[in-house]
Amino acid sequence: MKRVLPTVAVAAFTAMTGIALAQSGPVTAQLGEQNKSGETGTATITPQGNKTQVVLQIKGAPAEAQPAHIHDGTCASLDPKPRIPLQNVVNGKSTTVLDMPLAEVKKGAINVHKSASDLKTYVACGDLK
Repeated sequence: MKRVLPTVAVAAFTAMTGIALAQSGPVTAQLGEQNKSGETGTATITPQGNKTQVVLQIKGAPAEAQPAHIHDGTCASLDPKPRIPLQNVVNGKSTTVLDMPLAEVKKGAINVHKSASDLKTYVACGDLK
């Protein structure tokens, strides 16, 4: 019986707080090329208490700033309205610290746009799971 109590306590804590132990480390999503852009990369999402850090690393990206967002849906069926804005990708890199927990961040898809003047052209996308 002594061995069951810690397991039950951890399960109860997880259920009450919504924190899963598996979410304690970073999650990485692959960003695939879109519209023959030649741009691919990764999104590393790391919990930081009640905040979450999102780091984008894009290969083949231009020096020009490229807007990036988290959208609802998937890359195959993306809601065009951004749900969470991210820092622009500049020279292939972007780091954003969001004021929300990991569970809220890792829904939908991360999408990178060609430029601020051409938001309709998607250059890289990755589904969050």
